[in-house]
Amino acid sequence: MSDPADLDRQHLWHPFTPNDLWLDPAYEPAVITAGEGATLIDTQGRRYLDGNSSIWTNLHGHRRPEIHDALKAQLDRIAHASFLGLTNDTAPFLAAELSRLASRTLAEAPLTRCFLSDDGSTAMEAALKIAWQFFQQNGQPQRTTFISLGSAYHGDTVGAMSVGHSPLFHHTYREMLFRTQEVMPPACYRCPFNRARPEKTDARQVRQCAWECVDQAAAAFEAAGPRTAAWVLEPRVQGAAGFFMHPHGYLEKTSALARGQGALVILDEVMTGFGRTGPDFAFQHEAVQPDLIALAKGLTGGTLPLAATLATEVLFQGFSGGRSRTFYHGHSYTGNPLGCASARASLTLLETVHHEAHRRRQAAVLAELARPFWDHPHVGDIRQEGTILAIELVEDFASGRPYDPALRLGAAVCERARAHGLLTRPVGDVLVLMPPYCSTDEELGRMTHALRRALDEVVPDAA
Repeated sequence: MSDPADLDRQHLWHPFTPNDLWLDPAYEPAVITAGEGATLIDTQGRRYLDGNSSIWTNLHGHRRPEIHDALKAQLDRIAHASFLGLTNDTAPFLAAELSRLASRTLAEAPLTRCFLSDDGSTAMEAALKIAWQFFQQNGQPQRTTFISLGSAYHGDTVGAMSVGHSPLFHHTYREMLFRTQEVMPPACYRCPFNRARPEKTDARQVRQCAWECVDQAAAAFEAAGPRTAAWVLEPRVQGAAGFFMHPHGYLEKTSALARGQGALVILDEVMTGFGRTGPDFAFQHEAVQPDLIALAKGLTGGTLPLAATLATEVLFQGFSGGRSRTFYHGHSYTGNPLGCASARASLTLLETVHHEAHRRRQAAVLAELARPFWDHPHVGDIRQEGTILAIELVEDFASGRPYDPALRLGAAVCERARAHGLLTRPVGDVLVLMPPYCSTDEELGRMTHALRRALDEVVPDAA
């Protein structure tokens, strides 16, 4: 029988993975064959804790019986049928449940409409096209400027890349992209306006500034004026940017600026949605009225690809009035019943087992377990939102000077952590833990211990 790792190297092409690394004979990839709870198991029978919930998707743990039972029941009836001019008896209930959850704090304009797609990129692409077409056919064709955050990552399709500003991910494609307006990200630890000296605490808690990040956004909105179509951002946490965590209040302040210009607010909750920061959605921390929300990743609890773009009724009705006003956009697997059944089971778990109180308690345990990382001289910042934990490594604590990216220090630490039974991926030199909600206190302790042990081995305390 052929070795799957050998076949993989001969025939597969992995995302976000350097070819030289993957094809290096000295590198032994983990070949995952099974999962159970917060644990992954490889072909050698080795067990690893899933420290990033399989890239932020697996909310409830692996082989969750409630989701599998829903999936099997749906499979016994039908796996897929077209959603073009047809519907099914699963997707409408999911749409209603998503609308209810997302609209809990929205008295002004609930998110009544749900456009289903496949992943975070497609959810964002749909949101951008909805915003653009809405203005084009409803008397404001001049609104063509999208404003978004520096270092943003919203996916890999052309529209999603255009509102992203990641030098690493997007520079190769810049000539393909449409122009958008970039503003500085509110990343307190690296903010040039933050006058606070480094302390052993989240930089947001001791920042000394005058909200210059909001002033920068205000200037961009003022410059674009009536040409502004939408304000686009990940609320509270910019994931792939480096797990920048925004000062509380930034979302509300800047969304009000967008509203003042008559622009839409598009929120990318692909990573932060479904309880990662505490409430069901990150925007619910603040008094914000989004017009469009992109959801994906944890929507099905890590079972099947599925995404959703939630929109207000005003936007939906803006596409009525004739065939020429139709939203000509879609996917072959839109409304897939298997994905929708899995998502409904996942949402039930979020309200009954892994509810907000459970998530907040888990976040508190994780915060306490992360505290000893401050003892390491090359930890510059530890920041956390809910069950999202980020630990930034620096060459020099006093100045915050980063390591040379060519050293790939974060990757080295995470690779070493694998030897101690933990699988996770860094973002640059930011170590990340986003455990499944099913993780026990003991498992959380093992995750943080493995990561700290790996850090000490790669970057010794006395270095």
